[in-house]
Amino acid sequence: MLVFLSILQFCLIVAVIVYLAVNAHFLVKIQPAAGPLPASPRVSVCVPARNEERDLEACLVSLLNQDYPDFEVIVVDDNSTDRTPEIIESLKERYPSLIPVRGAELPPDWYGKPFALHQAVENSRGDLLLFTDADPVFRSYALKTAVEEMQNHSLDMLTLLPGAEFGSFWERAVQPLIFAFIAALARFGKVNDPESEAAMGIGAFLMIRREVYDRVGGHASLKQVILEDIGMGRLLKQAGARIRIANGREIYSIRMYHSLKEIWTGWRKNIFLALKKSVVKTFYYIFWVLGFVVTPWLVAGVHFWMGSALGWQAMALAGLALVLVTQATLCYELKLQQRYALLFPLGALVMAAIMINSMLHMLLRGHAEWRGRTYSQPLG
Repeated sequence: MLVFLSILQFCLIVAVIVYLAVNAHFLVKIQPAAGPLPASPRVSVCVPARNEERDLEACLVSLLNQDYPDFEVIVVDDNSTDRTPEIIESLKERYPSLIPVRGAELPPDWYGKPFALHQAVENSRGDLLLFTDADPVFRSYALKTAVEEMQNHSLDMLTLLPGAEFGSFWERAVQPLIFAFIAALARFGKVNDPESEAAMGIGAFLMIRREVYDRVGGHASLKQVILEDIGMGRLLKQAGARIRIANGREIYSIRMYHSLKEIWTGWRKNIFLALKKSVVKTFYYIFWVLGFVVTPWLVAGVHFWMGSALGWQAMALAGLALVLVTQATLCYELKLQQRYALLFPLGALVMAAIMINSMLHMLLRGHAEWRGRTYSQPLG
């Protein structure tokens, strides 16, 4: 049995590494725009903000200081109960390109973020719409670079993976694995292939041509979709739009969550939805995550504890070494010190627990919770 498991383990490791390498090969990497653009269409940046006092000011200031000639930043205060309105008002006095919108009460047939973004668009005048969140921080050349990418490749939608910021122990242990998992699910080559139905959207950076956005019905077509970024990507791809996903880590960065509690509740609301509410897929991906991150340590340990033949010990060590090299590469890509790869087995266990909790929460309670709101029977 141990021999069979050892062979299975090694094959699983090789399969994962080959898949990740091929997928990464198709991820477009964009560099900051260097020269002037042939045209500078007006960009409307749409920011939903509900109780975002911790990160909102840094986000808005980075957007309001863009090296781009024609843009506006529309921020919607979505019925916040913290200092969010005061922060927006103080920035309005310093930045005339900031357009504050006091969000209306949430209608019963809408979810919070799609409705906030819908209101932002209603107050916008841009030919290009950039949908983002209230916690990323943008380089000064972000808009210019994104517009150049849209123009150079005749895109209808551009979505960018962010650079990652980590603070706490649990962020370093769990977040890199979840980011890698999302990237692995994205299938970059297929998303960027106009002939493929695969689509993706990253809510922190989603730039869309206004004409195409209006043609598909905008966020009114995604009223009850929690993963509205993925939903928008699918909606546009189905309408024949040309979309692209790219690595934007040199363009903007984000620190999504600051504690284990935030990580848990933040991912619990949507990870089961991202797997299309499939119990089979949930356990399938848990098997692959644990099989790649945790069990190589167990297999190697069992071989040494039992005094297995040298060949089997060597194979177990080789598999573990391949895993560690892959994880060290992930740390390098995320600008995280490589020693934190040793935390990933713990992070994988937490990630698996979050996936199970997300599944049970949705199946047993039938709703998702976020920012003090409860959404019954949400769509992916």
